[in-house]
Amino acid sequence: MSDDEQTPLRERLVDAGVELVLAEGSGAVGLREIARRAGVSHGAPRRYFATHRELLSAVARRGFEELAGWFAAVREPDPRARVAGLARVYLAYAAERRGMFELMFRHDLLNGDGAEPAGPRLREATAPLFGELARLVGECTGDAERAPVATAALWANLHGLAQLQGWGSTGLMLGEGRGEELLRAVLDAHLGGPA
Repeated sequence: MSDDEQTPLRERLVDAGVELVLAEGSGAVGLREIARRAGVSHGAPRRYFATHRELLSAVARRGFEELAGWFAAVREPDPRARVAGLARVYLAYAAERRGMFELMFRHDLLNGDGAEPAGPRLREATAPLFGELARLVGECTGDAERAPVATAALWANLHGLAQLQGWGSTGLMLGEGRGEELLRAVLDAHLGGPA
């Protein structure tokens, strides 16, 4: 029995979706192409995913699980150093897994009107990442009550930075090789000056 035959079809479809989004971006992830890459009929995905959004959400969830694994490798004991490490990992993930990074945050594609079950499953994958970052931001700022808002602002800044870096815009604005300096400025703006 081949590896493909041993892997449950649902997982093979998600694997094919991951492969496709990494190779061609989120716009290329269609049911027919995923079915073709998984080696099944074009109707097979409908047995496991009622809608295209559910399949996209399963692919995005895989991305969040992968990002969580990258985050887990950051072991800095100091909260500020840990936030900086997580920020670097986030930017590296965005650069190295561009198509997946794009899909993961396209909740307009993933959740639809909120009636589909994909939304809660994605929240299950993302809430622990945000919660850990908010806890660390609270430790850095000394203001646990405002930490969720400060964390959302930091995340928005990092996400924007990831997008601008991916498009080559930061190099045009500042010149090449100033990414670390720019990241320090982002962290200082949200966490206060360096400790």
